[in-house]
Amino acid sequence: MNFSNLHRKNIAEQLTSKQFDLLVIGGGITGCGIALDAALRGMKVALIEKNDFASGTSSRSTKLIHGGLRYLKQLEVKLVHDVGSERAIVHRNARHVVIPEKMLLPIVQDGSLGKNSSSLGLLVYDLLAGVKKDERRKMLNKHDTLKAEPLLATEKLVGGGLYFEYRTDDSRLTIEIAKSAFDNEATLLNYTESKSFIYNDVKKIVGVKALDKLSNNEFEIRATTVVNACGPWVDLLRKEDNSLKGKRLLLTKGVHLVFPYEKLPLQQAAYFDVGDGRMIFAIPRNNITYAGTTDTVYNQSIDKPQCSKEDAEYLLKAINTIFPTVSLKKEDIVSSWAGLRPLIYEEGKSASEVSRKDEVMISDSGLISIAGGKLTGYRLMASKIVDLVAKKLNKDFGTCKTKNFRLSGGEFSNEVDFLKALELFLERGRKAMVPSEKVREWFFRYGKNVSFILDNVIQLRATNTDTQQLFDIAELHYCIAHEMVAHPADFLIRRTGKIFFDRVNTEKQLDSLNSLLSQQLQIESSSSQKNLAEVKEEFEAAVLFE
Repeated sequence: MNFSNLHRKNIAEQLTSKQFDLLVIGGGITGCGIALDAALRGMKVALIEKNDFASGTSSRSTKLIHGGLRYLKQLEVKLVHDVGSERAIVHRNARHVVIPEKMLLPIVQDGSLGKNSSSLGLLVYDLLAGVKKDERRKMLNKHDTLKAEPLLATEKLVGGGLYFEYRTDDSRLTIEIAKSAFDNEATLLNYTESKSFIYNDVKKIVGVKALDKLSNNEFEIRATTVVNACGPWVDLLRKEDNSLKGKRLLLTKGVHLVFPYEKLPLQQAAYFDVGDGRMIFAIPRNNITYAGTTDTVYNQSIDKPQCSKEDAEYLLKAINTIFPTVSLKKEDIVSSWAGLRPLIYEEGKSASEVSRKDEVMISDSGLISIAGGKLTGYRLMASKIVDLVAKKLNKDFGTCKTKNFRLSGGEFSNEVDFLKALELFLERGRKAMVPSEKVREWFFRYGKNVSFILDNVIQLRATNTDTQQLFDIAELHYCIAHEMVAHPADFLIRRTGKIFFDRVNTEKQLDSLNSLLSQQLQIESSSSQKNLAEVKEEFEAAVLFE
């Protein structure tokens, strides 16, 4: 059985018919990571997500697997060591969606990082993270810094540092983890909401009453242990369990803006000082450059955070200050996204000062909640939770097995194997009359699973003469059959990122893609029209700054 909503009824039946060791609520990277870890250890695992996988924070980050250089300033040495070390592991296990990215750190007069402190900080960063010799930091004088990035403001520039981070697609990484968990007998279902907890006679949680939001069916899921991995929604579930006491969340908002590459034509990624204590990334990616992020306390609706006029103006000012010749305006923004960080509240600390360490909270009912943490450290958080669950179940499930586990699509033994696979797919693409840039785009999105898409192209070519439409249909067919796509937004935002990185071309395809999806999944007309309206609303929200 494929990981597909074509098999939704069967997956839902599994949720109701089994007694699970563990039920995870929340389908972001932390929840999916927990499900994979537990499944690999032999636990009977279920996971439900009220919307789509990665639809919350896990599709709204800076899209970097990075070690948190700025946390050295806050003396969070262990955090830097842990997530820095994890970068190499995540890179190895998901080579197709985690790509080395050279980063430039400009050093300016009166900045928060001086030349000597930057050099020392980057050196310590490399040592803590166990960075390979050929990727260790290199300090530059002013001339070489400007050679690396000519758009930089020259007046206060002192020099720079080059170091390595890893670029990713956060939602792609999450879906590859979810697929891997499913392939290892975990039962996962999106668009399934936990409506209430089920308690036994001694007030311990033994399951949940759930609602399938696509079929409108209600059912019960029984599990010995329930984990709350709902990100920004963690405290809402704790409140429902009457266990919202002690530590609580502080939600902060991070915003990113997307520009056409010609408007912000950086030669390489940069991580620069804003002047108010914050640092901002600017990252070129194919035909666009995106920049962020902000860090402001957030007290509004959790479900749909948006970039405000103030957020946009803040980032535009920061970008124009460090790259003065680009003179970006609000009209140059082609897209944006906003995400919420579920941090642990600390009295007297600003949003930027609050620790990014994760926190585990266990209620009297047995509900295990986890919040905080970083995208990069998802595997360590998952291991911590599954160790706790195994202890509670009082059964030997062994130790964590995810350190050397290759995720779906990333089953490459080494770098030579990775590059050889790319060449083989490029050759298959030439035979199927698919441009090499399209094959590369797919390969760095789906890895070895691009094989299915190329098969689709060959099958579809006989009935479709529109090349661009043919490629979109072939990709959509794969995501429907293997990646649990149920709505157009699932495909356009979380499986491909097209809404952010190819907005103009994608907007032309909305109606046809929605029609095809509705046909494939047999979605009735009224629901299909609702889905189309929702994805069009998402498109508008990405450039609506109020």
